[in-house]
Amino acid sequence: MKDFPHVDEDDREEVLDGFRDAVNMTPKELEAWLDTDESASVGDTNDEESTGHQMGRKILEIKGKKKADYTDDDYGAMKKVNGYVARHSKQGPDDDVENSRWRYSLMNWGHDPLKA
Repeated sequence: MKDFPHVDEDDREEVLDGFRDAVNMTPKELEAWLDTDESASVGDTNDEESTGHQMGRKILEIKGKKKADYTDDDYGAMKKVNGYVARHSKQGPDDDVENSRWRYSLMNWGHDPLKA
C-alpha cells in the first residue's frame, strides 16, 4: 500500500491535527479490532487483505512512532485517513449503526463513529 498522497512541509501540522481527530481508537483498541472476523469481513480486497485493514496496520505503525520519525509516506497515509474518515462518516446507515458494515469499515481506518 504505497499510493499515499504527497504532503507539503507547510501542511504537515494540519494533516497531523486532522489525523489525531480522525483516529479516535487507541492503538490497543485498533489492534484488537483488526484481529476480529468483523474487521476482515469488510472493504475492498485486491489480495487477501482489504485496503482498510492494511491502513489499520499502517495507523498502528504511525502511532508507534515519535513525531520526529514520521516519514513522507506516514504524512501521506495520515492525509488519506483524514479524507476517508471525513467522506465515509457522511454515509452512515439509518439504523443498526453498531453492527453495520459502515462502522466496521471506519473502524479499520481507526475511527469508531460510536465513540464519544
